[in-house]
Amino acid sequence: MTERIKVSSGSAWEPVVGYSRAIRVGDRVEVAGTTAVRDGKIVGVGDAYAQTVCALEIIKESLEKVGATLDDIVRTRMFVTDISKWEEIGKAHGTFFRDIRPAATMVEVKALIEPELMVEIEAIAIVNE
Repeated sequence: MTERIKVSSGSAWEPVVGYSRAIRVGDRVEVAGTTAVRDGKIVGVGDAYAQTVCALEIIKESLEKVGATLDDIVRTRMFVTDISKWEEIGKAHGTFFRDIRPAATMVEVKALIEPELMVEIEAIAIVNE
């Protein structure tokens, strides 16, 4: 049986909802929807660019805990509460992925778990060892 490695970011929602920030099974890493929350506080309230950067930094940290890097990401999904902010969000995503260029999707959603959150990002990585 392939080992299952789980990562927690310490989010208050993880034990309540019953999920891991990231999980690695074999060469595949799935990162749960990640928002701009650090130490229980929302980062970058009102700033879609800052929230995107924060979420991607948390994703990067989660990947590193299971032996992966941003270079291993093959897919991102961005859920945004205001699609008119796509350029700010896209610019932040491009800062991290300009050369990696994973398959990416950005869709507008009605709301996220907290009204101040503007962006939630999922990622899939395949580790080439």
